[in-house]
Amino acid sequence: MDLASFIGIISGVGLIVAAIVLGGDVHNFWNVQGIMIVLGGTVAATLLTFQFKDVLNAFKSAYFVFTSPKQDPQELINTMIKLGTISRRKGLLSLADVKTNSPFLKRVCTLIADAADEETLRSAMRTEIESMQMRHFIVQDVFRKMALYAPSFGMLGTLIGLIQMLSMLATPETLGPAMAVALLTTFYGSLLSTAIFLPIAGKLRSRTMAEVMNFEIIFQGAVSILQDNNPLSVYEKLSSFVPAKKRKPMQPVKERLK
Repeated sequence: MDLASFIGIISGVGLIVAAIVLGGDVHNFWNVQGIMIVLGGTVAATLLTFQFKDVLNAFKSAYFVFTSPKQDPQELINTMIKLGTISRRKGLLSLADVKTNSPFLKRVCTLIADAADEETLRSAMRTEIESMQMRHFIVQDVFRKMALYAPSFGMLGTLIGLIQMLSMLATPETLGPAMAVALLTTFYGSLLSTAIFLPIAGKLRSRTMAEVMNFEIIFQGAVSILQDNNPLSVYEKLSSFVPAKKRKPMQPVKERLK
């Protein structure tokens, strides 16, 4: 898990729990019926809005984003410089033997080795980037919709509780506890929306932006390889994607990329 996510989860949930514990009895904030209304309603509405596979992919993506580290753009720049150097020394066909965990980079190397021209490469890579953004948008939208549905079902649960409370007006001593239970569903809905669903959607969006930038680095590096730019020119072009304070000096290429 990346540090920012860990700090966010611990501080957010911890402070809320601490406030509840310090404020009184924790059992006052537990209501099974309210949880059933909010969670069940939110999940049901989400499944009605999206396909089941999209919802499943959204939760898988959220787990991946929160547990996997981000790829360092500087390392990716060094990789593209290595590829450029290899292609200048041994020819473009040698890029077909490059082994990498990135499907996008592997496809770029394959296209270059297959003698694809610059226009073909640009078209294929732009389509790949746009398709990735669309897939990620659906994943983000799942959590945005859940953040919208949760408070609505919380309010619905509160209305149900108020109706039940008003039916007990003949016994005034029960109105206070009944009102507290009615308000709990609103609390559950707001908590899920504000502390879980919206932050996850935001984290997914930031990861998408970072991945788009990495794809752009690969894309611009591939164009530079086709144009037979020298390594220093490639470094200067790709380093523009990295903030000036975080840029590292160009490293000499010592070995072939594996």
